[in-house]
Amino acid sequence: MDSLLGVFAKTVDRHPDRVAIIDGKGRKVTFAALMSRINSLAAAWQRQGIGAGDRVLMAMPLGSDLYASLAALWSLGATVVLPEPAMGIAGVRHAVHTAGVTAFCASGGYRVLRMLLPRLWLTRQLRLTDTRGAFVPVVTSKTDIALISFTSGSSGKPKAIPRSHGFLLAQHKALAPLLDSASDERDLVAFPVFALLNLAAGRTSILPDWKMSNLAELTPEQLHNWIARQGATRALLPPSLCQKLGGIALPPRLHSIFTGGGPVFPDMIARLQTTNPRLNVTCVYGSTEAEPIAILDTATVTADDHQAMLAGAGLLAGPPVAGLQLRIMNDEIQGAGPHVNEGYLDPADNAQNKIRVDETIWHRTGDAGRLDSQGRLWLWGRTGTQVTIAEGQVYPFVIEVAAHQWPGVQQCALMYMATKPVLVIEGDRTAFAIWQENAQTLGIHHLHHMTRIPMDRRHASKIDRKALARVLAKHLAKTR
Repeated sequence: MDSLLGVFAKTVDRHPDRVAIIDGKGRKVTFAALMSRINSLAAAWQRQGIGAGDRVLMAMPLGSDLYASLAALWSLGATVVLPEPAMGIAGVRHAVHTAGVTAFCASGGYRVLRMLLPRLWLTRQLRLTDTRGAFVPVVTSKTDIALISFTSGSSGKPKAIPRSHGFLLAQHKALAPLLDSASDERDLVAFPVFALLNLAAGRTSILPDWKMSNLAELTPEQLHNWIARQGATRALLPPSLCQKLGGIALPPRLHSIFTGGGPVFPDMIARLQTTNPRLNVTCVYGSTEAEPIAILDTATVTADDHQAMLAGAGLLAGPPVAGLQLRIMNDEIQGAGPHVNEGYLDPADNAQNKIRVDETIWHRTGDAGRLDSQGRLWLWGRTGTQVTIAEGQVYPFVIEVAAHQWPGVQQCALMYMATKPVLVIEGDRTAFAIWQENAQTLGIHHLHHMTRIPMDRRHASKIDRKALARVLAKHLAKTR
């Protein structure tokens, strides 16, 4: 089998009546019903001429129809183009201009995009209609492009990433050891790609009942109640949502949390497990182009590891996953392997982020780190974000991971303010004197308190350092 579709078809044969997806309104769709919907959509769209070579822009809410549409288009040999949701209409416009879209598939309010973007006016419009009758599946190879998605754009222009059927299958195999279970799990999934992999594996995925584009409005009580009502046994959540669950008793059926998409600091894990001592927490480190790179079972973190992080060793990410080649070049973490993307849609983007050595293509993550004597990966932060202090240059995580464990700290960032290194802290200002004392032991002599540190638009789990720099510049201008 050269694609997830082949794996999914066998899964449907094994578990036709098992619930595949529970959507944000609590509606359940079985594997058999999902396959029926896939076949119906494929039949309708094949009649419209959709086939190999088509690139279909997809814009619809998270739900069973999103995954049915993906599979239907793949059955026809088409490529699905998924804009970056965090960028709003600008992300859709960028996807249309970049990917050579030939058709548009949307539902609900997303259909209005066709009116707003002239380049979509002449493309075929695909509707979610039920059609009786058969279709002729198109045989795809593992090198055919299944999906074009985009980087978040946090480090510049969003780059289009083509993912082949072989790549998606390799990613499925790389993540299988992490997610495999002998029990019938019900996974709350906040990352769409993991729901896709769950479908191939035959697991039930519970989709969010909140808007991922507005995580700030989601309360801990709402998240807790959704987990409880749907009987989730595991949750796959970004750190920002794990932060909301810290300090509250979780529903007893929930036994495991998998988190990633941003740095996972020890203080957050401690808050989760102090209230829920039987909770298993696993951290997944990777990037849009390479997921996963390293996996950390937090039960394996020792007292010495915690002390090292408190003393400025960085953030422990765990051992690299099997099948991945990993190296550190000039502090930068680089990876290669079957589930590491080898190139961007625009070849010009490869020069900055890809390195070819003989037959191996290395992806430059842009993250700095090191491997310890046990072969575990430690993260230091983004390359190029070093700050010079009296002791020399330090990466942000060397200070930030330690600072996260100080009393009253909710978020922090090591930045330059004018020419001075400064630790920006969001949290309880009454602890400022303690922060100053602790910071000086790490060589940081300037602190700045902020009510809210800006975070990334995708998962609200990474500091938006460009936005923070602008805020600091404005503050400095006012104080002069």
